[in-house]
Amino acid sequence: MRDKDILLFDLDGTLTDSTEGILNCLRYALERMGFEYPEDTNRFLGPPLYFSFAEFCGMNGEQVQEAVRIFRERYSVTGLFENRVYEGIPEMLDRLKKSGKRLMVATSKPEVYAVRIFDRFGLSQFFEIVGGADINGTRNNKDEVIEYVLARADAADRSRVLMIGDRRQDVDGAHSTGIECMGILWGFGSAEELTEAGADFIAQTPREAADMLLKE
Repeated sequence: MRDKDILLFDLDGTLTDSTEGILNCLRYALERMGFEYPEDTNRFLGPPLYFSFAEFCGMNGEQVQEAVRIFRERYSVTGLFENRVYEGIPEMLDRLKKSGKRLMVATSKPEVYAVRIFDRFGLSQFFEIVGGADINGTRNNKDEVIEYVLARADAADRSRVLMIGDRRQDVDGAHSTGIECMGILWGFGSAEELTEAGADFIAQTPREAADMLLKE
């Protein structure tokens, strides 16, 4: 896969484990709005908030907007830093960058939060572009974020681009924009989810991902 020159990374569940912050803010928002806290919280780890509140909580459009506002009330101050970088990620990124790969981020998290997270946890140095959702709810789906990042990168040959992520949304977003996707198994998604979604490659660990990407 040495021909993949531009690598687009998901954030939550791929570079950092953001479980604590997301679930704390989810509970905060649902309690404020009088909704029951769900048993299966894994579904909320990865998809855009607008989708999750509507799909998994049965909220209407107005309720979704309010839930997102309350969620971010806590997340913007505390939740985004209730987070940790996965073991092996800095080493993987360092290897890839030194090999000449162009590293970028394509996350459904609002870009303003993603930038703050990378600055706090020392990951900004590795990435040429950090692209995310618009804070106002536009450019929210993964395919929209990918298109946004590719436009900023002036990436004409999509056969040389690879999306790297842990959930079905990463695979679907990549394929709908004409690029391949590597599913990773150290995050929130499962091998079954990624295989069913049609991931083109699967990596068990950050080290294996780097080995695959640098293999002749």
